[in-house]
Amino acid sequence: MELTAMKKALTQLEMELHAYNHAIGCLSFDGATVSPSGSGEARGLTLSFLSQKRYAALVNPKARELLDGLWGRSQELDAATLRRVQLLREDLDELTRIPMEEYAAYVRITNECGERWRAAKAAGDYAMFEPVFKQVLEYSRRFAGYRDASRPAYDVMLDSYEKGMDSATLDALFAMLRSQITPMLASHTPSVQPAFLSAACPVQSQRALSAYLMRAMGLDTARCALAETEHPFTQGFSKYDVRITTHYYENAFLSSMYSVIHEGGHALYELGIADEYQYTALADGASMGMHESQSRFYENLVGRNAGFLRFLAPTLRELFPEALDGVSDEALIRAANRVQPSLVRTEADEVTYPLHIMARYELEKQLVAGTLSTKDLPEAWNALYKEYLGLDVPNHTVGVLQDMHWSEGMFGYFPTYALGSAYDAMFVPAMCRDGVDLTGACASGDLAPVRAWLGEHIWQWGRAKDAPELIKGACGMAFDARYYCSYLQDKFTTLYEL
Repeated sequence: MELTAMKKALTQLEMELHAYNHAIGCLSFDGATVSPSGSGEARGLTLSFLSQKRYAALVNPKARELLDGLWGRSQELDAATLRRVQLLREDLDELTRIPMEEYAAYVRITNECGERWRAAKAAGDYAMFEPVFKQVLEYSRRFAGYRDASRPAYDVMLDSYEKGMDSATLDALFAMLRSQITPMLASHTPSVQPAFLSAACPVQSQRALSAYLMRAMGLDTARCALAETEHPFTQGFSKYDVRITTHYYENAFLSSMYSVIHEGGHALYELGIADEYQYTALADGASMGMHESQSRFYENLVGRNAGFLRFLAPTLRELFPEALDGVSDEALIRAANRVQPSLVRTEADEVTYPLHIMARYELEKQLVAGTLSTKDLPEAWNALYKEYLGLDVPNHTVGVLQDMHWSEGMFGYFPTYALGSAYDAMFVPAMCRDGVDLTGACASGDLAPVRAWLGEHIWQWGRAKDAPELIKGACGMAFDARYYCSYLQDKFTTLYEL
């Protein structure tokens, strides 16, 4: 086959895969947002059928011949096309090892598990969730063995979210972080939570704040929509259709505010990927660690920036006049950056946040290794929260059932939140060296220079470059976790004038 025809066939294959992914994604998004509670079984059947079609579109002799043929002519391909072929061949190799029937059954059981998780969380009933969750875990273990039986299953799972990552690297990172965070917390006397943080703020006003935040962040609402769900997430179908979600609590307006900013960071990444990569294997983030770096960057380095909070304060007072009556800008800044061990990861401050990740990391390692059973998980969860954060867990809703990730089989995902935060700590000085005034941009509310820098160094590349390559290009050096440790230390000591 001529090379031109082979490239055309590659594009057609990618479009077919995109179409199935788009349809599956829309159904999954609906299931988490607007679908009626009784729709799960029917949706699961459709998802299973579509997943088989997606599987067959890639796992077949014709696709293998095409991809191997292009790979054999790598010297004739441009870098982007070669990268597309490389990624698709990796996907094909992995999927080929998993029988299609098991793959379709796994899609169906994770859909059921997600439905069960939402009901169990609402009821605080882990026993309702555990039997289906056990099946998801068993499938995940088995698939890891299919993919690479020569490596620990958990390392194989980590590789799905951050290529090349393993437990040994994360053990060293988390040991470094714990040695930094533990003394900080030991020397710290938490302050009383300001009353205004739990004051009643009408949901309708919070929705208006969400719309304002999306505009302030530079999100194009013609291509990015906001919905409501139990556990906020982002779903990107292309740079022309990205969905973010939030959850409103009348007595915790900062919860949704930071959810929208966090998910908005994910959306900006998806919206910023180069036009020419759309509908190809390159139209996604370089890794989940890199994706979480963008959400955590906006949540913390922008959203908790003193200048941005001062910029935002007049709008907050206008929307929540009773709750914020008499609250100064400085009081708002202190409250948004207050360090206080808490039960819920998504509400955690920057200093204690890594401890939430470490707890999940330790637990899922044991779950995957088989040294911790799903029945014993709540007890182990509660013990680690007592050890790491000094907290007693009152119920499963704010304990083991608080996150949706495990219900979807996403073992190995949680460490990417810590990795993303660590990447961010390197981006800030790199921005400064390139003349971007992050503090000034936040204070003025004009975040265009920040978007331009991230767009140039991170967003536009999609999966054309991997995470280490992006970090080296943006920062001029390889990843170094010491930047993150220094950032946490500097923020904590500045915040509490130590």
